[in-house]
Amino acid sequence: MTKAIEEPKVVSPRANWEHFDLYRRVKAALDGLFIHFSSETYIEGISATDIFTLNATLGATIEDQVVNTLNQVRAIWDPDGKYSLYSFIRQPQTFPDVLFKGQPENKEAGEIILGIELKGWYLLSKEGEPSFRYQITPSACAAQDLLVVVPWALKNVISGHPRIFPPYVVSAKYAAELRNYHWKHGRKSGSDQSLVSPQGVAPYPSKSDHILDRPKADAGGNFGRFARTGIMDSYITKAKQERLCGIPAEYWLQFFKIFVEQREDSVLREQIEKLKKKAHEAANVMERGQSDSIKNILIEVEALLNVSNTV
Repeated sequence: MTKAIEEPKVVSPRANWEHFDLYRRVKAALDGLFIHFSSETYIEGISATDIFTLNATLGATIEDQVVNTLNQVRAIWDPDGKYSLYSFIRQPQTFPDVLFKGQPENKEAGEIILGIELKGWYLLSKEGEPSFRYQITPSACAAQDLLVVVPWALKNVISGHPRIFPPYVVSAKYAAELRNYHWKHGRKSGSDQSLVSPQGVAPYPSKSDHILDRPKADAGGNFGRFARTGIMDSYITKAKQERLCGIPAEYWLQFFKIFVEQREDSVLREQIEKLKKKAHEAANVMERGQSDSIKNILIEVEALLNVSNTV
């Protein structure tokens, strides 16, 4: 009888690791970062039909501002000042793209304590899920390294300052191992499901190191599409319920998708009617005012369509 292959176990640093308390406090700071996040970036004047382009325009900026905010809440992760000569530093295009390391004036300058692979997720992205690829081989991750996905959107949906929401936080090593497990054993595919992993890889590699796992067969280019493994499904569902101007993000997403393609007015009305029915069905689990807000927006859009036909 073939022995069943077990799923990877959750990875975390040893409880007796000298920086374990810091690790726990950093995770707590990340969970509550949305409370402290602020941004000087302000967006206005974009067309509603261009809403999906914001991810490419602002994604890197939001990630930079997340790192800045993490440094600003030092009192949460370093209440005793033990790590006063350390900070979180962004290093784009290298894994992990955020390092917690000693500053130049520190006698331990350059010492890396932990890393964060930071991914921004625009809640109104057209895909409706985080689209990043995560292909890092597990051996490139230390036990204390984290993969962090931060959802964000504009405060007024199509204008305003960016705001972030509670992130998805998971061990970077565990995420890589679970991704590989899913690729090899969790999919229904007739193609070769084996992977080729680089050798001699250690945590905190240099930019020139080869650190990506690669599939022997991947005609669809899906390897590394982390959200498609199903690992984040429950989190994604919850995140899309975050309210923007009082309305869950998933309804805004459906609303904008109706208009992203050039369609005949009759088709637009048909799609709007479908969305109105969904809003009506959701009324049982939403507050009355929120459900009514969705319906009122759709009614206003219908009125605009009627006006455009009479001009």
